[in-house]
Amino acid sequence: MRTTHDIDVVVRSKHVGFEILWLVECKHWKTPVSKLHVLGLREVVADIGADRGIVLSESGFQSGAVEAANLTNVQVTSIAALSLEAENDTSAMQLRELFDRIESCKDSYWELDKEHRIEAGLRPEVGGHGYSSIFVMDFCRELLSRAFRGLFPIEMGMSGILIDPAMSNTFSSSQEVLAIAEPLIQELERKLEATHNSPGSP
Repeated sequence: MRTTHDIDVVVRSKHVGFEILWLVECKHWKTPVSKLHVLGLREVVADIGADRGIVLSESGFQSGAVEAANLTNVQVTSIAALSLEAENDTSAMQLRELFDRIESCKDSYWELDKEHRIEAGLRPEVGGHGYSSIFVMDFCRELLSRAFRGLFPIEMGMSGILIDPAMSNTFSSSQEVLAIAEPLIQELERKLEATHNSPGSP
């Protein structure tokens, strides 16, 4: 006879073709969660064959509870910590997406001949001044790369000011990086798309 279990939240998802099952226990208590409750969830996770068990508590965990979860597929955390982790994961995905878009812009840029790039305003004349796609791509690539590695605060010197005199040269978070890089990349994408769609483009 199979044992039934009372679980607060059951999360089912699919990742790269695999079914994933998480069990979540929410402890809205005034006292820290004990080792006994973590061990109990470990047994349930093993019995059901779940991929992960999570104990959520805003009042913390006893040291024994944390030790009981270490090196197992049971995680002890809080909603606040989980929210921060989710925010960081989301920012990392957004940074990666922008980096990939820059690489696509680079391919699109080099598909155009030099004269066409100058005529379209994607780069200045040799020795001239004006919008430079290469400068924008190099700036964004370097900024996103540092942000992805968490190298905050990021100091970009005068490079950002050369794109926009009002731009700060210091970035303290992924959100600040995204707020600057996203519109720069969008503008570049629009310019490239318009150029490729214009008469006489390759």
